[in-house]
Amino acid sequence: MKNLISAFDLNETELKAIFDLTKRIKQNPSAFRDAFDGKALGLIFEKPSTRTWVSFEVGFSTMGGHVIYLGPEDIQLGVREEVRDVARVLARYLDLVVMRTYSHRLILEFAKYFDKLVINGLSDLEHPCQALGDFYTIIEMLGDLKDKKIAFVGDGNNVLNSLLILAARLGANLSFATPKKFAPQASILSRALKEAKRTGAKIVGTNQPEQAVRNADIIYTDVWVSMGEEDRVGKKEHFEKFQVNRALLKKANQNVRVMHCLPAHRGEEITNEVIEGKHSIVFDQAENRLHVQKAILLYLLGTPGKSAESFTEN
Repeated sequence: MKNLISAFDLNETELKAIFDLTKRIKQNPSAFRDAFDGKALGLIFEKPSTRTWVSFEVGFSTMGGHVIYLGPEDIQLGVREEVRDVARVLARYLDLVVMRTYSHRLILEFAKYFDKLVINGLSDLEHPCQALGDFYTIIEMLGDLKDKKIAFVGDGNNVLNSLLILAARLGANLSFATPKKFAPQASILSRALKEAKRTGAKIVGTNQPEQAVRNADIIYTDVWVSMGEEDRVGKKEHFEKFQVNRALLKKANQNVRVMHCLPAHRGEEITNEVIEGKHSIVFDQAENRLHVQKAILLYLLGTPGKSAESFTEN
């Protein structure tokens, strides 16, 4: 058993095993309907959620497990009760938790005292489950990553941080365009670039969206102002030329696919025309959160008498 708090927690072999398992689960979900019989998952969410909440709850429950949702008013981690106390108590009740928090440090602190599986469902630093779903979708749509170009346009946020890590681990070609003041986290980018030298990945950053998307097979964007940043006055002004619109798509490959992790602010980072257009795979991407997270849960948690790795055997 290992935690998934950062995308760095999974090596290339583990990532490919999860993707292979995802394919099997997606093709035949009924074969795994009893995988988590007798298991209990806690969803500890400080932030509102649609896809993360629903996909994890549906995924775990349809595989035979029980899910309990603990929202921001239910526990108040570190406010009503110390994090270490909550973690040690919940470890007596639950088999694993998924955490969606404002602070990455909170997940690390919780995991220190919760002696069972912890999965990062989103923090201010990373969104690893989202990125795994995204790369599975890219491989599903394009066949593989070889000679394919992925372009990210927008804010250097938690999603981009995790995409950079997985691109480096998987040997992918990822170009990103962000405003100078909103580049990805420096330590993550540095580590991803170092990893890219080992795997042959190509990671390139720029402040010019047209340059990033040139000949791209995938264009990915996200909101300019993330949840919890609403008080950052004037941030949007830096993103005026970073909108994914029809003009930007013309710089990419003719059959480019467009991705967005949602929720989308139509008319800001992406136009309604693009998200509803023929290039959009946004809702296929959203669906794959369910299938990939089932695979993540199964691979990391396993089932009694059967190792997680055995599920990937043919």
